[in-house]
Amino acid sequence: MTDTALDIRASAGSQARAEALTGPNGPKPRPIISPRNIMIYGTLFVVSVYYLLPLYVMIMTSVKGMPEIRMGNIFSPPLEITFQPWVKAWAEACTGLNCEGLSRGFWNSVRITIPSVIVSIAIASVNGYALANWRFKGANIFFTILIFGAFVPYQVMLYPIVILLREAGLYGSLTGLVIVHTIFGMPILTLLFRNYFSSLPEELFKAARVDGAGFWGIYFKIMLPMSLPIFVVAMILQITGIWNDFLFGVVYTRPENYPMTVQLNNIVNSVQGVKEYNVNMAATVLTGLVPLIVYFVSGKLFVRGIAAGAVKG
Repeated sequence: MTDTALDIRASAGSQARAEALTGPNGPKPRPIISPRNIMIYGTLFVVSVYYLLPLYVMIMTSVKGMPEIRMGNIFSPPLEITFQPWVKAWAEACTGLNCEGLSRGFWNSVRITIPSVIVSIAIASVNGYALANWRFKGANIFFTILIFGAFVPYQVMLYPIVILLREAGLYGSLTGLVIVHTIFGMPILTLLFRNYFSSLPEELFKAARVDGAGFWGIYFKIMLPMSLPIFVVAMILQITGIWNDFLFGVVYTRPENYPMTVQLNNIVNSVQGVKEYNVNMAATVLTGLVPLIVYFVSGKLFVRGIAAGAVKG
């Protein structure tokens, strides 16, 4: 054995003895049960119960019969499960002279939501891309107006928009409501897209410009493939806002075009006959299913998009 090998073995042996004397290096592992973890997870548990308890009560009540509901224990599971309240809420509940339940309002909401989401996101994404990368003349003024529009109370604009829709012959129609939702969703969506595109590496944009790519070429070939998270965020915000809207639906449409939320209000606040709490709860859960499904399907992308879109202002 050579002197070099002996030196290496001696050095390794001395290092092992030193580690045995001094103990392991690195940060001390945190215990699983600690005051910090108890506080964090305890708070999360309390908040989760606070928000999930009403949903639990609604679902349990919606599958009970009225005799069992009158017994008064709203937290107990049903003794006998029945889905008749769901059937009645969807297809039989009366709102005035209309006894079609939520079904007609559901399809009205679908016809309102889909075009509003597509058009508003398409226009806002182009606006945000232009504001972030192309620095056209008057961009700052345009952006300031959009930001101002994002914080104008909707109630201030109700009557002027009624006049505009009436003069355009769109008052009471689904088309008019689609236009209203598209316009009111534009400011905040433009801000989100502008912040997201600003957070992307500027070198990509400059390299594409050097290669001769134009406005639309960069947008479709570079920006769009990298922007799935922020598109998911915009989609969730718009679907939730439009689907849950009551004010615009009741002001700008007629009874035959009422969205699902207005139909739900009419069912729950009906004063005719016996108050059927199981039907009301089933109608409430049915109305909220679409936003809940969207959140569950795309939750991770929503968090990623929000974090990326909030980096730069």
